[in-house]
Amino acid sequence: MQPHNRTQAPNWCVSEATDADEHAHNLRDWQQKYDQISAGHFYGRIDEIAFPRLQMFREHTSQALHQQCNVWPDSVWLGFAVGNDECRINGERVTASELMCRPGNCHFELVTPEAFDIYGIVVSQEALLTTADIQGIDVDARLLSAPRRQWDSQKLNALRYILQRMLAPMHTGVAGSLQQDFLLTTVLDVLQQNAPDDHAPSAARRRAVVERVRDYLAAHPHEAVTITDLCELAHVSRRTLQYSFESVLGISPLRYLRLSRLNNVRRALLAGLEDGQTISSVAGDWGFWHAGQFAHDYKQLFGENPSETLRRGLS
Repeated sequence: MQPHNRTQAPNWCVSEATDADEHAHNLRDWQQKYDQISAGHFYGRIDEIAFPRLQMFREHTSQALHQQCNVWPDSVWLGFAVGNDECRINGERVTASELMCRPGNCHFELVTPEAFDIYGIVVSQEALLTTADIQGIDVDARLLSAPRRQWDSQKLNALRYILQRMLAPMHTGVAGSLQQDFLLTTVLDVLQQNAPDDHAPSAARRRAVVERVRDYLAAHPHEAVTITDLCELAHVSRRTLQYSFESVLGISPLRYLRLSRLNNVRRALLAGLEDGQTISSVAGDWGFWHAGQFAHDYKQLFGENPSETLRRGLS
């Protein structure tokens, strides 16, 4: 497995508009035209994070709109309401428990109500299907071209929660590759087809998977790896990786990685900050982009605040 650059932050942008069609052009790399169809002053806002092959955003529009949309080629758009509001895609009613899907370079139409908020994810189809292949997740590519579809509500709500966290005002740096992999993994949880696991790995195989991961992390303490990286490293599917960690250590691989990152932050704080570094930037280097959640998790694990650890290291 090749080392990755974990500290390159994605492009963060907030845009506001008081005209519907002006607002339509604020979403990067989309071709759109918005017609306002309810009366009153318009206000629109987009909170967007863009990676090289992935874009996520939350869009608010104050008035009902007829939207003509076309997203960038060789991608897929996934959209769903933030709350319980309904909308329409290509004339079909969409409930809050349904996920809308449209491939790139394909015209589609939305009709949205007043005071509507929507989450959107646009990802390169190649990136999505490559990650699915590495993690051993079976995704039916035909599902990505269905305008709307009922999905597992619990998984869809988990994706809502992740986007809410990621698009909240950021107080730390963002480890771009970690964040992107986490989002792709959550998206694949929603899209994957449920298949029976008829080939559970043996106890020896499970231990070998866990030991290989632990050895790699011990040999590369300054490299923040992702779940996809671990699947590549151990040559197993994400299901096998999950099963192995839960069987051998009693925790999920995601939890193990989080604990590993927290311990790496602790080591960095005890070693002292370099010029220009802050606690937030160190946390961001290890994938903790929400300062409040990081501080909570850190204190829960170590029984002290990060600032207390830093002071002890300096003394």
